[in-house]
Amino acid sequence: MSKSISRDNRVSPLWAIVSAPAVWAVHFLASYLTAAIFCAKLADSDGSAGEVQLAVMSYTVIALLLIAAIGASGFRRHHHGRHSTSHDDSGRDAQRRMIGFATFLLACLSAVATLFTALVLVFVGTCH
Repeated sequence: MSKSISRDNRVSPLWAIVSAPAVWAVHFLASYLTAAIFCAKLADSDGSAGEVQLAVMSYTVIALLLIAAIGASGFRRHHHGRHSTSHDDSGRDAQRRMIGFATFLLACLSAVATLFTALVLVFVGTCH
């Protein structure tokens, strides 16, 4: 048995499904809290938000790397075992593959949501 298979058995599949949206939610909160606190307390007279944009860029890179790792794990879980991509079996292998596929799709959706969250601060650019 390979290391990746035994490692996947230790992680609950339901945690894998919600982990990518959780990363997006943390990114969303961190981005908007950073912008709100900076603009309320630290912004200069012209309202420039350059520091916030740099912070959100770093949050976005970290979030996208985590989401990519979660999506890759789901994709591996989906393609584990047989080469067939049917999910209509009632066995444990089909359940694992379906959860892997759902994890992969939610990771893709979370990546898009993370990019849209970051684009707001790129386009706005000021605190006013």
